[in-house]
Amino acid sequence: MTQTQLTPDVSERVERAKVLIEALPYIRKFSGHIMVIKLGGSVDAADTDIDDVLRDVVLLRFVGMRPVLVHGGGAEISAWQARIGLEPKFVNGLRVTDAPTMEIVKMVLTGKVNPDIVTRINRLGGSAIGISGEDGPTLLVRPRPPEGGADLGFVGDVETVNAEPLQAILDQGRIPVVASIGMGYDGQTYNVNADSVAAELAVALHATKLIVLTDVEGVRGRDGALLSELDPQSAQRLVAEGVIAGGMIPKVRAAVRAVESGAAAHVIDGRVPHSLLLELLTERGVGTMFAAETP
Repeated sequence: MTQTQLTPDVSERVERAKVLIEALPYIRKFSGHIMVIKLGGSVDAADTDIDDVLRDVVLLRFVGMRPVLVHGGGAEISAWQARIGLEPKFVNGLRVTDAPTMEIVKMVLTGKVNPDIVTRINRLGGSAIGISGEDGPTLLVRPRPPEGGADLGFVGDVETVNAEPLQAILDQGRIPVVASIGMGYDGQTYNVNADSVAAELAVALHATKLIVLTDVEGVRGRDGALLSELDPQSAQRLVAEGVIAGGMIPKVRAAVRAVESGAAAHVIDGRVPHSLLLELLTERGVGTMFAAETP
């Protein structure tokens, strides 16, 4: 067949069509599957332009996947703490949450960040519903024991997930947007690390993938090089050795939890344009993929 000479404009559109064709096997593979996506790093604050990330989430929904978004609001919470003269304190990446801080956490997450994300998704053509762990309640938590000898205050660990409200939203064809707050059996509101919430939702919803968006390239090893793949055992050793430290610890623990339950897990750089689509719809993603150690 004679090769048709294409104009530059047509040639560019043909290349775009090739990208869609490349994505087709992955769209077919993951259609109908639940993907839990944790917004974090530079993409978790309501005043950050996250429309590109959310547009990708809407696209995933329209090609048949069932995304569930989980968010914290770390930068926004710290900013509000500073406004009233409270110094943010962290232990192993977890925010120490006294009573005044808990009030700020609830105000920021359920009153500002969550509705902002929902509004943005709806404006981009999707259909989202905001929910916190107190609604339902979806997340029943227990107080977290001291970390490294330090009392974390009103910080909780998820003990039970009531997946019914989230399933109902998904079955309506909508995108659940979950704020990382839980309810204790004592009726107290608890701050829950958003990475941990995302992992527990991935387990409860039998998600195919947990994807943690952050503001670094991924997980780095002992030599400082980016690790493209990591198994749970190696990850736990790197945490114990202090190679993985600070805010990366909850992310890695979340990924390990998801992998041990049968899901795939990815820690990827949310600053890379369309990193979510690159991870899900192309052969080579970005960041670090967690997979069970092969025998």
